[in-house]
Amino acid sequence: MNRCEKSQWAFWCLLPNFTRYGLILSLSVVMLADAVGATPKSRGLQIAQQPETTQQNTTRAAAERLSQEGMQLFQQETAESLRQAIAKYQEALKLWQQVDDKHWEAATLVGIGAVYDLLGENQEALKYYNQALPILRAVGNREGEAGILVCIGGVYNNLGENQEALKYYNQALPIHRAVGDKGGEASTLSNIGLVYDSLGEKQEALKYYNQALPIRRAVGDKGGEATTLSNIGLVYNSSGEKQEALKYLNQALPILRAVGDRRGEASTLSNIGLVYDSLGENQEALKYYNQALPIRRAVGDRRGEATTLSNIGGFYNDLGEKQEALKYLNQALPIRRAVGDKGGEATTLNSIGNVYYSLGEKQEALKYYNLALPIRRAVGDRGGEATTLNNIGAVYNSLEEKQEALKYYNQALPINRAVGDKEGEAATLGNIASLERDRGNLQQALTQVEAAIKIIEDLRTKVDSQELRASYFASQQGVYKFYIDLLMQLHKKDPSKGYDALALHISERSRARGLLELLTEANANIRKGVDPQLLAEEQDLRQKIDATAKLRQELPTQKAPTTVIQKLEQESANLLNQYRELQTKIRTTSPKYAALKYPDPLKLPQIQQQLDQDTLLLQYSLGEERSYLWAVTPNSLNTYELPGKEAIEKSAGRFQELLKKCQYVKCQDLPEDQKAKDLQEISQAATQLSKLVLAPVAEKLGKKRLVIVADGALQEIPFAALSEPNQKSNYQPLLVNHEIVNLPSVTAIAIHRQDLKQRQPAPKTLAVLADPVFAANDQRFTGKPESESPGPELSLQRSSLQRSAKNLKRGEWGRLPGTLTEANQILKLVSPDQSLKAFDFDANYNWATSEKLKQYRFILFATHGFADPLNPELSGIILSQIDKQGKPQTPGILRLGDIFNLDWNADVVVLSACETGLGKDVQGEGLMGLTRGLMYAGARTAVVSLWQVNDTATSKLMPQFYTTMLQQKVSPTIALRESQLKLWQQKAWQNPYYWAAFTLQGEWRN
Repeated sequence: MNRCEKSQWAFWCLLPNFTRYGLILSLSVVMLADAVGATPKSRGLQIAQQPETTQQNTTRAAAERLSQEGMQLFQQETAESLRQAIAKYQEALKLWQQVDDKHWEAATLVGIGAVYDLLGENQEALKYYNQALPILRAVGNREGEAGILVCIGGVYNNLGENQEALKYYNQALPIHRAVGDKGGEASTLSNIGLVYDSLGEKQEALKYYNQALPIRRAVGDKGGEATTLSNIGLVYNSSGEKQEALKYLNQALPILRAVGDRRGEASTLSNIGLVYDSLGENQEALKYYNQALPIRRAVGDRRGEATTLSNIGGFYNDLGEKQEALKYLNQALPIRRAVGDKGGEATTLNSIGNVYYSLGEKQEALKYYNLALPIRRAVGDRGGEATTLNNIGAVYNSLEEKQEALKYYNQALPINRAVGDKEGEAATLGNIASLERDRGNLQQALTQVEAAIKIIEDLRTKVDSQELRASYFASQQGVYKFYIDLLMQLHKKDPSKGYDALALHISERSRARGLLELLTEANANIRKGVDPQLLAEEQDLRQKIDATAKLRQELPTQKAPTTVIQKLEQESANLLNQYRELQTKIRTTSPKYAALKYPDPLKLPQIQQQLDQDTLLLQYSLGEERSYLWAVTPNSLNTYELPGKEAIEKSAGRFQELLKKCQYVKCQDLPEDQKAKDLQEISQAATQLSKLVLAPVAEKLGKKRLVIVADGALQEIPFAALSEPNQKSNYQPLLVNHEIVNLPSVTAIAIHRQDLKQRQPAPKTLAVLADPVFAANDQRFTGKPESESPGPELSLQRSSLQRSAKNLKRGEWGRLPGTLTEANQILKLVSPDQSLKAFDFDANYNWATSEKLKQYRFILFATHGFADPLNPELSGIILSQIDKQGKPQTPGILRLGDIFNLDWNADVVVLSACETGLGKDVQGEGLMGLTRGLMYAGARTAVVSLWQVNDTATSKLMPQFYTTMLQQKVSPTIALRESQLKLWQQKAWQNPYYWAAFTLQGEWRN
């Protein structure tokens, strides 16, 4: 449980805030004092006593010109222009000294110091600031004096000398207040907050920031306001409140861009990346780091450049690309040292140690940690000190030096608590738990891991965004897996204590929590009463997302430059982020949100109440060393230890690969001997996987209905196609003796049932959408056979379909003629007054979102569908793209977001389409895709697919499914099993590819 810490860069200020205008402000302070600081009388006396000669006037004019040129170069804010600015100021300084103008001499010294400050050359900056300070005091420029004290404090802060920095800030603050300099006061308050933050005193830091913020707003200091907002965000980030951190950082970013503060912009981008990184959103983090890095290089911000390089290195380490990580970290380290950033140097050393630790080079890791530790102590970075102590402990633990490891953990833990680092505290507790388990002290380990879990659960609730909450929870799944394994080891030692039942409860706690909360919100009708303006914004964003997709799709035909394509992709990503943020706002501003109480995951007795005598629950948890299976009935619990995750997922991957072969090969046209060989390979793979995950529980299966709560790669496996365990004859799929139901968790069905109990059955029977028109070259529009290309007018919906097709490695979306046959056969089962249909052009968005659908018990979508594995919000059901006149139908996709806004009363919703049961696989959450949208919308049961189904086979399977369900009045689980069995029993369709793709999720009881 080695905690990988990332480096941070916080804003600091010059006069009164560290922006590109800081130098101009600093110079103007001194120049203002030169103009009005002395009384007219004294100024007149100076002129009378020492009139300037013509030569002096010429020298002064030259000095003013050089100063102006230096300022212009500074404003360009590039590394080269800053060096040139120094040269100009150096020339000007000599001339000001020749004419003995103390005010301008001090101003120029401050300017040179400020440029060195910007370049990260701290000692040079100090040299010039310390030359300016006595001059400012001598001429009585109190405002300038306070400003330079802040500058000196800032340099000491950069050097990690926190107490020295505080000393200078505390000298500056009363002067700012005495002279009425509100901007300077706010800047100094913010800088004091920064010091306390680096000392781990978070509440003290917030106190100063919250004093600074209203002053900065009152004086109209937009750059300073952004600085303080960003600093507040960093405090929340280090306190584990990620959503709050993002809120403040995202307020700061547009302000910094508006005022042209490129350094501040880069810092904020890097810090936003840092937050996403800590939430497990690695790609999002890298996106922000890659935006920050070129800006930092362009403005010559060496210190910031090193910070971002270090962060990118940490990202690649998390991704497992160790050599890439070292490349970035080894670029960062010499820059850190060159600019005198001791705290940053320690952070990078620690990160290099992390890479070597994960490579198994323990002594090398220890070397870097031991280099980092004394620096962190010297600069007062207590949070960083705890992180490094924790990491050293992890090295000793892996070297089996348990007592030495515990010594370091016990040093880290009180520091974590003192500085309010909840994440660090949870990591250290987890490490201690792991150590105690290895030493055989299982009860001590239990105490520690329970404390860690309590912190994780608390931090999870502080993330409002559903997506980010899921990402954070995914990053903590290792702790839950450890907890489960520990409980099962305790059960092995003492089976009478109920540790196996507690492990099952923890398994429930560790999965699909986001879905549980969604279902609870659906039951509460949380969108009711939401501000209509927010709902209008939501609709507008959906349209913009589709419009951007249209533009993106049309560009390749226009041979657009790569930069244009990248810009559109960035715009699309920004729109998706705005959409996610708006979803969070809609939820959290709902009048019902504050009173909403989310349910606790079920314990064993409550789980058993959800089962009947004919049902056996099989719940899986895949762990690194060992996996576990709980077999539960209404009156029994049995547990089984299975092989580790790698062995199971390798076997599952092979089985899945063979099942999907016919997606890419027209298997029906293969020779009979090849078909037999393919089926034999599938049978062998099904048997191998069955031995791993079903054989241990074989004697409990009987002919019971099996409710599967899968984990990892098992979520994408059709259990119906697995071999009956311990079979001795030819391939007999599990389907022969068992109905199969899939659930994300038992708690999810319990919550769903609470909602179902409250509603009345829909009055009508069947609604069917089938065979939409996807293209303008469709013969239903042209009256001619389809041409090769649909023409550019086909627009916005096709574009996003193809993009999602790319994410799913799919090609074009062609017509599915079998869906019309399928739909007509099914409609014959129901009288016309009990059915509703939409074919061809009518199979459109308006029909799919019509309130009429709420009147129907069974809803069938027989068309293309997709579950986007990268951006679940883009998942959807594909509808008619054009109308009878050939005009685009907008929208032409029923997206996941649309489904969440529907209100159905359906017993069964079937997506007779491709891959509709897949989605983005998030650890601890499962597959995030269309299925959860269907449950949220009110589907009692959903039937979805795991791969690209065959059109002909599906047009045979679905009518049989509906015939069995509607005419024989049996449950959907029985109907699905019987229809799949009929296909399997026909030689032409015996391959599980044709019949096993469809799985049933949700309620199984009739």
